[in-house]
Amino acid sequence: MSYCVATYRCHDEKADFHKKAQSIAIGLTVGSWTELPAAKQKQMEKHLGVVLSVEVHEPSETAGASGDRYADIRIAYPDINFSRDIPALLVTVFGKLSMDGKIKLIDLQFSPAFLSGFAGPKFGIRGVRDWLGVHDRPLLMSIFKSVVGHDLDELGEQFYGQAAGGVDLIKDDEILFENPLTPIEKRVETCMKAAGRAKQRTGQKLLYAVNVTGPASKLAEQAKKAIDAGANALLFNVLAYGFDTLRELSADPEIGVPIAAHPALSGAMYPSPHYGIAASVLLGKLMRLCGADLVLFPSPYGSVVMPKEENMAIRRALVTDRLEDDYVYRGPDASEGGETPAPFALRESFPVPSAGIHPGLVPWIVRDFGVDVVVNAGGGIHGHPQGTAAGGQAFRQAIDAVMGGRTLADYAETHPELADAIRLWGAKQ
Repeated sequence: MSYCVATYRCHDEKADFHKKAQSIAIGLTVGSWTELPAAKQKQMEKHLGVVLSVEVHEPSETAGASGDRYADIRIAYPDINFSRDIPALLVTVFGKLSMDGKIKLIDLQFSPAFLSGFAGPKFGIRGVRDWLGVHDRPLLMSIFKSVVGHDLDELGEQFYGQAAGGVDLIKDDEILFENPLTPIEKRVETCMKAAGRAKQRTGQKLLYAVNVTGPASKLAEQAKKAIDAGANALLFNVLAYGFDTLRELSADPEIGVPIAAHPALSGAMYPSPHYGIAASVLLGKLMRLCGADLVLFPSPYGSVVMPKEENMAIRRALVTDRLEDDYVYRGPDASEGGETPAPFALRESFPVPSAGIHPGLVPWIVRDFGVDVVVNAGGGIHGHPQGTAAGGQAFRQAIDAVMGGRTLADYAETHPELADAIRLWGAKQ
């Protein structure tokens, strides 16, 4: 037997959590159990959910009336119950349960059989680095600001300013959709010409992640249209279109470019301690499993703050966790050694902490995320006193300082772009 395991955090002041766990395991699988005759139970047993553990946390005496009583419940679901896709798994383990009071899905662990249906990122960290030819430092990404209402000439000039600053990646804003002023083919052609001009100045390669939008049935066609026009990366609003749509785009052999996953709508799902899906699952495991090469999420430093522990959990899921080694349950009758592990390793996805990032935060980003991170900036580049190109240069100088073991203040003494950025936004060391 093969199982996937879901972990829930259930908050309730009076509930019998052990009874609650049994009702979930039965209710989300066979529907009823004790009412079934013995022969039918034997037939249905292979479909029955299994409660693995119930850890009850009582409020401490010091917390008083404000204490929160909850339990972490782990339940194994037989793979035979659902097809090998994320929508089927999520509906099984959290569909109607998500409406059943204060309960949050905080982890998912996948069986080797389930994982074998997924290829993960097509490029991953190593592939993106190989394409850019950059292996020894964090990458730098910039964002169009603003985009709505601009024509192609304005967009091209904004693109050139970012590229001339030495960024490695430029992405569309997630709200830039297909429109008469900047249709996707013309947008790509204009921006890639600007990238060519910038390369003459910087000497470096650049990825442009163009936003793929439109009716779900036309997304692959739009992506290929962009690639034919010269696009070398894609941006995708995964939660608006669905994880399986990301999986289809990533798996398409004609879409041979990295995909950056945007976290739009995720704030409706992960922040509450009582409801939704944990960020490490939503923006970590599932994004990587379905093929995102880069994953954006709110940083713990800037304007849209996510707690640092959640950032680190996302990073583990994208970079350090081996999802194929995450399997923990092999069924009540499994022989010693259990199921054979998946015969492949998922590539790692680039973490991209975002929102409110400026050059003075680079030491903290590298401290927390290591070298395999994308430093992503919008206002921190466009808002530089000397202009957009200087904003990119200030970030590159901050990265060079950190990689060289020097303080930003010391490095800024001979780098005026970084010095101006620090005067405006400050610096963390």
